[in-house]
Amino acid sequence: MPARPIVMFPDQRLRTAAEPVTQFDAALRTLAADLFDTMQAAPGIGITAPHIGMALRVVVLDLRDTSGARTYINPEIIWASDETIQHEEGSVSMPGVTEQIERPAKVRVQYQDLDGQNQIEESDGLRAICHQHEIDQLNGIFWIQRLSALRRTRLVARYEKSRRANSR
Repeated sequence: MPARPIVMFPDQRLRTAAEPVTQFDAALRTLAADLFDTMQAAPGIGITAPHIGMALRVVVLDLRDTSGARTYINPEIIWASDETIQHEEGSVSMPGVTEQIERPAKVRVQYQDLDGQNQIEESDGLRAICHQHEIDQLNGIFWIQRLSALRRTRLVARYEKSRRANSR
């Protein structure tokens, strides 16, 4: 499957809530495969359909652990721990910049698989961070919105400087 073009920050499509998937068919499987290939080419460890301009609730994660790549359709966080952790986050739509973000250390996610079957997954550590990061994206919350105004302004300035330097 081909890697698709990635929607780049500050495109407003990154701040639009995605629609639920209702058709579990070959087109959905193709989208999931294209998301995986796009994520690998970026490179990244997580991607959503909005990252390639499709407002659908589809997430692909590949944390390069023993579980392999996983696809989550219509994921929702149904529980989050009170305990928090900080982790360096970034985005395939804003390459070259990262920042520490504090999030719940553990989450429980309800989702559907590619066949439309309901699933529940509990995760902690990096997988919990990725679930929250990508589900935020599906809800139209770009990751830098989790930063204070000052940290966000500084990060955007670093990103713009990096983009200008790379376009020369």
